[in-house]
Amino acid sequence: MADTKQVDEGTDAQQGAGAERRAAKLAKEINAFAAAHGGAEGQVAYIGQRGARIVLVGADGGWGDLVAPTYAVAEKAVQKAGITVHEAFDGEFAAKVTTGPYEWTRMAGIQVGGRRGA
Repeated sequence: MADTKQVDEGTDAQQGAGAERRAAKLAKEINAFAAAHGGAEGQVAYIGQRGARIVLVGADGGWGDLVAPTYAVAEKAVQKAGITVHEAFDGEFAAKVTTGPYEWTRMAGIQVGGRRGA
């Protein structure tokens, strides 16, 4: 029984180290986004078995997102990056997003009566 427990503990340690590495990599990507956009704020959203989505909004209005394998990894990544994290993507936070012609064309293409293949 002790051998099984040791194997399990080793597996847990490996998973923990992998999660820590993934959080560090995401934090590095968040910091790169922030550097390119004059700073950044974010919001973490659970997306089911897929994990969690980190939505980033730059000080210049640019936006992007990253996907973490778990909500815990996403939280650790934004904590390591040191950005402001919002509870929800609404109000003042959503108003900071700048959309351009590309986004408007894409949004129009998915609406009833919108252009196809946009």
